[in-house]
Amino acid sequence: MLTLALETSTRLGSIALGRRDGLISECVLAVRATHSETVLDEVARMLARARIDAGQIERLVIGAGPGSFTGVRIAAALAKGWCRARRVPLYAYSSLRSVAASAGRKRVCALFDARRGEVYGAAYVRGGLEGPVIGPAACRIEAWLNGLDDSVAWAFAGEGAIRQRAVIEAGGGEVLPAFLGVPRAAALLWLAEHLPEGRVEDIGLWEPRYVRSSGAERLAERRAAP
Repeated sequence: MLTLALETSTRLGSIALGRRDGLISECVLAVRATHSETVLDEVARMLARARIDAGQIERLVIGAGPGSFTGVRIAAALAKGWCRARRVPLYAYSSLRSVAASAGRKRVCALFDARRGEVYGAAYVRGGLEGPVIGPAACRIEAWLNGLDDSVAWAFAGEGAIRQRAVIEAGGGEVLPAFLGVPRAAALLWLAEHLPEGRVEDIGLWEPRYVRSSGAERLAERRAAP
């Protein structure tokens, strides 16, 4: 099945094209606010290089967050519009899970920077094929570490792990290199082949998993509070 994958939950995004377990092409792109056209342009260039027509795409798979609200919405809006217009299925997986899938460890805590001193996190086993054991959730790194089973060794990956390296290593944790913590579209292709439960049943009603409300929503809630 010819599949297109989109991952735009963090500043460094990617798109990938694959068939079964074979990767045809993948490229990295910088995700900017409101620049959804950048993603579409890159998709068009990738398909042209592979000599594949957009109508040949049989499935889309996306990173469903958490992460940048704008970035997650870009992938969600593009994928929903594409799938409904072309009548192809949509698959969605946590962007944290894509990190666990590509980190190369059996037990991985994927952490993104959630700002305000917090991280988005989820802990997976078997390279993301099982779990999450904990999460996805947004909390301070200390609370996250306290919630883990410290009788087993965990590896930590992602931009959140890099930012919180001192705290993690002080607790005996291993922080993986930055390149292993980038959520990759190619990892989403792999997940779609091995976890069919990621298929979205109702594309119209489906929404990404943001984990917490956006800054604008929190501001509106504070203004509405008595």
